[in-house]
Amino acid sequence: QVQLVESGGGLVQAGGSLRLSCVASGRTLSSYAMAWFRQAPGKEREFVAVINWNGAVTDYAESVSGRFTISRDNAKTTVYLQMSSLKPEDTAAYYCAADITGRVRTRSRAGYAYWGQGTQVTVSS
Repeated sequence: QVQLVESGGGLVQAGGSLRLSCVASGRTLSSYAMAWFRQAPGKEREFVAVINWNGAVTDYAESVSGRFTISRDNAKTTVYLQMSSLKPEDTAAYYCAADITGRVRTRSRAGYAYWGQGTQVTVSS
C-alpha cells in the first residue's frame, strides 16, 4: 500500500511559478513511475506529466511542455512538479499518482494504482 500526499499549491498571478511536492509513504517509491494529473471544475481529470522510476524518462502534456518540469528524489520519496509561466487555464486541483510498473507507459488514469488527495492551484489573471 502506498500513501501519497501533495503540497505546495496556492494562489499565484499569471506568469508566476509554484513547485508542487508529493511525498510517498507506506512502501518504497523508487520502483514506481510517478505522474501528475489535474482536474479543473466541471472537467475531466487530465494527464500533466510522468517520470519513470529512476528519473531518466519523462513525458509531458503538450499544454505544459516547456513550462512544467517533473523530477524526483527517491531518497526523500518525493516527486516534484515545478510550474513556471503559469496561466489562468492551469487553475485546477493537482494530483500525484503512482504506476507500479515503474515505466513511462501511459497517460491514462487507469494505469495508475495509487492517488493522492490533491492540492489546489489557482492562477489569477
